[in-house]
Amino acid sequence: MTYCVGLMVEAGLVFMSDTRTNAGVDNISVVSKMKTWEIPGDRFLCLLSAGNLATTQATVSLLDERRLAPSEREPSILSQPSMFQTAKLVGETLKEVISESTPTGPTADGRFFASLILGGQIRGGRPRLFMIYPEGNFIEAGADNPFFQIGEHKYGRPIIIRTYDPQMSLEECAKLLLVSFDSTIKSNLSVGLPIDMQFYETDSFERGYRRRFDQNDEYYQTISGGWSDALKSAFDALPAFER
Repeated sequence: MTYCVGLMVEAGLVFMSDTRTNAGVDNISVVSKMKTWEIPGDRFLCLLSAGNLATTQATVSLLDERRLAPSEREPSILSQPSMFQTAKLVGETLKEVISESTPTGPTADGRFFASLILGGQIRGGRPRLFMIYPEGNFIEAGADNPFFQIGEHKYGRPIIIRTYDPQMSLEECAKLLLVSFDSTIKSNLSVGLPIDMQFYETDSFERGYRRRFDQNDEYYQTISGGWSDALKSAFDALPAFER
């Protein structure tokens, strides 16, 4: 299991993903689930992945291979004219990988399940955010659904819904998403540190600030402890139940 979030505000996009691929007392591994591409001054793309690790890695590898291979091996993820066409290409690639792994079709076996979040901006267009399903189709974020989650999302969703504001800065988004991840990590063993984070500033057309939070990160520990204390204080401040 995993947990990934892509969030859109007026200032830009914030992406965050955990790195745990196995959960157990003695069977834990760490793999980045975040991939970025860029042509400075022209476009920036970020892809988050959840699901079968072999499927997601094969999808990213195929997108990379077609980007670097000779021209006859197009289409390239960095040559698409819009974010919509880029999402379409990524969806078709994911569907292709799943279909090749599952002889009877992409929905026949959950072992090959994978879902993706794609976000970024291409010159001439606005920042856009998509969630891509195993079948290759996708939906786009908007004013009514300004963020997407994949993986183990239920524990971290309430804090985003209650706190999100489109006017938030990217730094405020980072704080919000870290609380969401901390709530998820404390509730589910299959999601764990380190956490990868990526900023993209609107109209910058280049990779923004990136950071990895591990168990020794001072800011993450402050957020985690501060949120626990704040919840306890809020609970104590509620009126007592009387019978």
